[in-house]
Amino acid sequence: MSRLGKQTRLNRIFSDPSGRILSVAVDHLINYPIGLPEGLRTMGHTLEQIVAGRPHAITMNKGIAMRFMEPYAGKVPFIIQSMALRPEWSEFAWTAHVEEVAAMGADAIAVAMFLKGDSEIHFINHLARVVRESEQYGLPVIPHIYPVSSGDEKTSVTHCPEDIAYAVRMGLELGADVIKVPYTGDAASFRDIVAETPVPVVAAGGPKCNTLEEAAEMMRTVARTGAAGATVGRNVWEFPDIPKAIRVLTEAMVTT
Repeated sequence: MSRLGKQTRLNRIFSDPSGRILSVAVDHLINYPIGLPEGLRTMGHTLEQIVAGRPHAITMNKGIAMRFMEPYAGKVPFIIQSMALRPEWSEFAWTAHVEEVAAMGADAIAVAMFLKGDSEIHFINHLARVVRESEQYGLPVIPHIYPVSSGDEKTSVTHCPEDIAYAVRMGLELGADVIKVPYTGDAASFRDIVAETPVPVVAAGGPKCNTLEEAAEMMRTVARTGAAGATVGRNVWEFPDIPKAIRVLTEAMVTT
C-alpha cells in the first residue's frame, strides 16, 4: 500500500508530460538567516501569487503550510522542508517529523543536508532514518544535498562536478526518491551525473539572476542535461511579477 501512496504523490509532482518540473521554494528564512528577503515578507500574498503561476510544486516549512496553504489544498503539490541547519555547524534541527508531514497531506518530505564536512555521518544517519520512517506512509523523500568545502574564513557549498556526483550517489544509495543538488555550472558534467542516476535529479535554482531571461536560459541549460527539473526561489519571488516569472521559467524547463 505504501508503494501506491508514494507513486500517487510523485505523479502529482511530476504531472507535466515532459517529465520535468519547475518547483518553487519559500523555505529560505530558517536555513538562510541573512535577513528576511523582501519577496518573503508577506507570505500570504506571495503564496497566492506563486499558486497563480501554477508551479509543479512548492517547498515550504510546516508553519507556512499550516497558516497559508488551506485555501490551496489539493490545488498544487507541496513539499515540507524538515530541516534547519548551517554549513558551518555540526548540529541540525529536525523541524518537521515524518508523521507530521504525512498528516498535513504533503506530497513529499525534504531533508536538507551537507556532505564532505565533519558532520557528514550525522546527516547520512538522519536521511537513512527519514527514508525508513517515510516508507510506511508512502511519503516520497527528497534530500537537498549540498557538498561543502572549508576555507580560511567560512564553509561554503561547492559546485565541483566530482562533489556533486558524490552527493547524488549518496542520495541514491540511501534510498531517496528524488535528489536535489546544486548545478555544477557545466552542462556536460551535469549530464553525465544525471545519466548515471536512475531516480530524478533536480537542480537547485542558484543565486538571483539579473534578468528573467537570464534565469530562463539557465532553466533551458538544466533541461538539456536530462535533469528532472529545478527548484527556484529568488529567481521567482524576487521578480516583481511572480506568476509571469513562474510561467516563463516553466516554459523554458518543459519545452526545451
